[in-house]
Amino acid sequence: MEYCTAHCQYCTRALSVDTSQVTEVEDICECAVKFGIRISSSIWVISDIKEPEGSFGPLNASDRMERKDVKIINQGLEDEMEVWGYRRCPWKMVLVGVGTVCTGGLLLLLLYWLPEWGVKGTCSRSATITEAQILLLRSTDEFRRWFRVKLRVMLAPGEGPFDPVTPHVPGGDGQGTQALGAFQDEPQEKCVHLQPAQILYFSHHSTKYYWNELLQNFEVFKGLEDIRVTCSSIHTDHSSGLSRMLQDYRRVFFDENEIAVRVPSVFKLLIKEVLNPFYIFQLFSVILWTTEQYYYYAATIVLMSIVSIVTSLYTIKKQYVMLHDMVATHSVIRVSVCRGNKGSSPSDVEEAMSTELVPGDVIVIPANGIIMPCDAALIQGTCIVNESMLTGESVPVTKTSLPSSGEEGAACYSTEEHKRYTLFCGTHVIQTRFYTGELVKAVVVRTGFSTEKGQLVRSILHPKPTDFKLYRDASRFLLCLVGVAGIGFVYTIVHSVLNEVPVKTIVTKSLDIITITVPPALPAAMTAGIVYAQRRLKNVGIFCISPQRINICGQLNLVCFDKTGTLTEDGLDLWGIQRAEKGSFSAPEGDPGDETLVKSSFVSCMATCHSLTKIEGELSGDPLDLKMFNATGWILEEATEEETALHNPIMPTVVRPPKQVLPEVNQEVSLAENMELSELMLSYEIGIVRQFPFSSALQRMSVVVRKLGEKHMDAYLKGAPEVVVSLCRPETVPESFTETLESYTRQGFRVIALAHRHLEAKLSWHKIQNLNRDLIETNMEFLGLIIMQNKLKDETAGVLEDLRRANIRTVMVTGDNMLTAISVARDCGMITPNERVIIADATPPKDVQPARINWQYIENNVPKKQDSAESVEIDLEDVSHVVCGPPREKHYHFAMTGKSFAVITEHFPDLVQKLALRSTIFARMAPDQKTQLVEILQGVDYTVGMCGDGANDCGALKRAHSGISLSELEASVASPFTSSISNISCVPNLIREGRAALITSFCVFKFMALYSIIQYLSVTLLYSILSNLGDFQFLFIDLAIILVIVFTMSLNPAWKVLVAQAPPSSLISGPLLFSVLTQMLTCLTFQVVAFLWVKNQSWYEKWTPQSDACNISSSSFTHGLNVTSNVSHKNIRNYENTTLFYVSSFQYLAVAIIFSKGKPFRQPSYKNWPFMLSCVTLYIFLFVIMLYPVPAIDNFLEIVCVPHEWRITVVIIVLMNAAVSFLLETFILDTILWRLVFSQDRPAGSDGMAIGSVTHTNESTIECCNSPFLSWLFCSKWRTPRVRYMQVAQELLKDPDWPPKPASLTYTTSSRHT
Repeated sequence: MEYCTAHCQYCTRALSVDTSQVTEVEDICECAVKFGIRISSSIWVISDIKEPEGSFGPLNASDRMERKDVKIINQGLEDEMEVWGYRRCPWKMVLVGVGTVCTGGLLLLLLYWLPEWGVKGTCSRSATITEAQILLLRSTDEFRRWFRVKLRVMLAPGEGPFDPVTPHVPGGDGQGTQALGAFQDEPQEKCVHLQPAQILYFSHHSTKYYWNELLQNFEVFKGLEDIRVTCSSIHTDHSSGLSRMLQDYRRVFFDENEIAVRVPSVFKLLIKEVLNPFYIFQLFSVILWTTEQYYYYAATIVLMSIVSIVTSLYTIKKQYVMLHDMVATHSVIRVSVCRGNKGSSPSDVEEAMSTELVPGDVIVIPANGIIMPCDAALIQGTCIVNESMLTGESVPVTKTSLPSSGEEGAACYSTEEHKRYTLFCGTHVIQTRFYTGELVKAVVVRTGFSTEKGQLVRSILHPKPTDFKLYRDASRFLLCLVGVAGIGFVYTIVHSVLNEVPVKTIVTKSLDIITITVPPALPAAMTAGIVYAQRRLKNVGIFCISPQRINICGQLNLVCFDKTGTLTEDGLDLWGIQRAEKGSFSAPEGDPGDETLVKSSFVSCMATCHSLTKIEGELSGDPLDLKMFNATGWILEEATEEETALHNPIMPTVVRPPKQVLPEVNQEVSLAENMELSELMLSYEIGIVRQFPFSSALQRMSVVVRKLGEKHMDAYLKGAPEVVVSLCRPETVPESFTETLESYTRQGFRVIALAHRHLEAKLSWHKIQNLNRDLIETNMEFLGLIIMQNKLKDETAGVLEDLRRANIRTVMVTGDNMLTAISVARDCGMITPNERVIIADATPPKDVQPARINWQYIENNVPKKQDSAESVEIDLEDVSHVVCGPPREKHYHFAMTGKSFAVITEHFPDLVQKLALRSTIFARMAPDQKTQLVEILQGVDYTVGMCGDGANDCGALKRAHSGISLSELEASVASPFTSSISNISCVPNLIREGRAALITSFCVFKFMALYSIIQYLSVTLLYSILSNLGDFQFLFIDLAIILVIVFTMSLNPAWKVLVAQAPPSSLISGPLLFSVLTQMLTCLTFQVVAFLWVKNQSWYEKWTPQSDACNISSSSFTHGLNVTSNVSHKNIRNYENTTLFYVSSFQYLAVAIIFSKGKPFRQPSYKNWPFMLSCVTLYIFLFVIMLYPVPAIDNFLEIVCVPHEWRITVVIIVLMNAAVSFLLETFILDTILWRLVFSQDRPAGSDGMAIGSVTHTNESTIECCNSPFLSWLFCSKWRTPRVRYMQVAQELLKDPDWPPKPASLTYTTSSRHT
């Protein structure tokens, strides 16, 4: 028997059930009985758990109890979290207080850094959530972030915002309103005695969660959709508005209608910044150095830290202010609200502030427009809306009133399903239309952070953390250094105790070894390269508000591009037309505005079949419609508001040719005929009687028109060619239709077909208004084709080719339609001519029909002939079944719409990663879907960049590893990078600079690690003789060598070409560890050799100020040496110290030059003149003071004089050290390990796809395996790729059923059980 754990999404109860018997869950979950509803098994989240062998039952009692105590909120959403309840524990708090005092506050800092420890260390688990005072939240995503929130209680007359209650508390209505919110901010323990109803809640990330006693879980109140209202009920039950009292009651739950972005104070930001662990460590180091009178370097570290903190505070504050200003614009305005008070008239309207609005309020949309302060469903009138804030398309959209009857009226209202009737927060209502004096009204459905704009701002304020391998590896490497420091710490204490060193000296020396091993200057050193890269980016017009993201740009191996305004110019251009007459095509024509075509049905269709409107005298609407209409040269006239008010319900829109469109007078045409034609032209007008708007599902739109003076009406249709042809009489369609269409689509043109039909004369105006479009859009006459082209920006194709050559995959994510996206993808080279496009057309489950995917093969935008194709069913449970068939496709791309994307992510989770590997085109994507796509791609280990120009890209720009905005408006607030140049040429520039900054970070990190290890080795060796480096020796090394080298070695500019080779992404990798470890061992070897060799010299003896090995009797020199008598107890001056000081100083320079690499990611170091000048200067200085001693410098650095022969020996040691280091780094690492090990994890193949990458990787592996030793060491055949998308690619190579066959269908695995 096999058991599983099931969690009900209603009550989150966990139960153990037999998977073979689960059909309906009413029998096993009482929530079905409690709510009186029938709950199907689809509401259960089931994770397979096999019963342990020999156990009694699937789950023991303790497991059930543990699971019962955990509540899951936002289940199934991206912000899903687990919740535990805790109560404060007095004795734990006392212990923490004592520990804080004993550790000098370090324990408190540790609990601050780790919220989980902070809660568990001061609180104990509560028996139930309702008894808790503190809640501990943990996200269920891969980051497992912990949050601490306080559980609060408020009083309300009802338990929910839509309960049929009348708010009343003693003291009158006016006082009752105040009392409702009087306790919202009170901790729970202070309000337990209050009545009548206590509601528990907590706030997290701008969202309030309320406790539901029936569900035994927390829930979020979003708006009217919570009570599942139908469209008709909105008209009948919610169209009159709310009373003031009911509005105040609902505001208790929904709060003020405001998207509040609080700008933190500088002090708050400062405290948060300085509590960073690295700054705390720097503070500890500075205090320690101050006690040792090491003031100069301590002051330098303090200065660098102050500069870093101030810069960070300025950047963060600026981002908050920009976001606040963007949101605050028009967010608080005055609105007209309809009041549903008893006894008042239906038109009782009063002015109110937009912050007072709650779901259920009815607002009046003014005729001159408004920027919407909430999400509202239009129930009366028509609005012209600019939704560029949400969609990125600056195309006014017509919004009509919500249907009140029929099948649509009976459907439950949803902002997603009823976008055409919903006015979204932040969108601009440009114009309204009302008739017979009626007001344009809308019912508020969502407010505050629950609105579309609020959710967008919330995703910007609280983004998911970006996981970058470099920073994780750096933390691990630092932990290794801490371990090394711990060894030195113990060694120092033990050795000092054995030699009876004073306690104070033991403490300072043992702590000093920690600051040597973990360099406090590391953050500043790592930041230097990023700052220089930021400056170079600014010089090429790319501005950065998140400098840490620059390094991540160096690892990008996939970039998502928006289409409109990013890859292409805005809109389409008319290339030409090709009319059909008598069943055949005429020659293509370039100008549809030619006077000979004025009265043709083709031009009449172009002039009338659109959804254009006039706003302030200017034509506005879909760019395609605009181009099409403007090409005719006709004029559109709309009824004025005064005319509209006199008619019910509409005054037709009229189009007519311009007066100047007349044939020229010539000798062949008589004057009388010209005058007759002129009168005819001036009276030629067409009135648009009814519009059937464009439907993406139907892929067409149509209009019914009447020509001036004619009794009958005409119908005009435009849409996708295949759809239009299917609605036309076969004899009117040219035989060459398929070949002609294919010839245009092969060239990347967007083709639209037109059709016409004479309607029966008996059809009156009133009958037309009530006819279904299906009765009109049939038996049409085919008119011909309109050929449009979407012009690419000049830079697009070249940039995409550069990215392709660099093995960086490109993906198009657009709100535009599928056909246009595919056409643009082919034009710009994102899809090459020899590659197929497979459209994944997914449909959700309906009635008994399960969700399914129809795989449509498209070749050059033309569906392949499917004469021989058979319908095939593919069950996801049988992916290992091999079916013999035609050769597998190798060069293909998947394409899908936002609707299909939603179905696949919900019903086909097993296919998500497979499709992510090859999907190149995502059309009709909503803003939240773009963000979800970025997360899916990141989930298969792609490092994702996003380039867009609209506010609809904000979420994706923020979520991506690197977001690049081409707009300086809303998108720039969310995006880490903003380009002042509005084309995608900024992308390769950013990646090149990112790669250079990344390599610089690796170089600096390796150098700082070697610096600390070299100094650690020197100090440890000197500790063995109870000596140390002198203060000024430390100062010379830290300031003159390390800081100068670090800040100059980071100046190498980026390499001028974006190469195919990807930079390393991990510090914990074979080549980099080999580099660090071999250099460490080399330095250790040569320091130990020098340290021991100097002791074996014939002249060696314990050095004293009165004698030295140089046999110099100069009194001045001797006097100079005797000055150290006041510090002789430190034993700084000795031969070992001097030898190690010289050797280690040259080692710092050697590893700096070796690690400072150039091509292929940075310019060569010899072009970095500050770095070269610093190195040459330091080399000259060190050689001079070593070979030709200067008494003053020797005295300052506390070094002693050694014989000339030993100086030559030290030079030889130094040169041999440099030679060995150079040989290991350049020959062994760069020539062998780099090529062999890094080739295992290259991110993409030459075709930009992961499968090509796997093939290439396998070939390179075979090549390197020619050597048995190298095969054993690096090229093991059992090595699996480290990144997930390459693992999936390898799996697909072995899957004979992938990609799916043409015209096949894939059903959900649960369909068998349906």
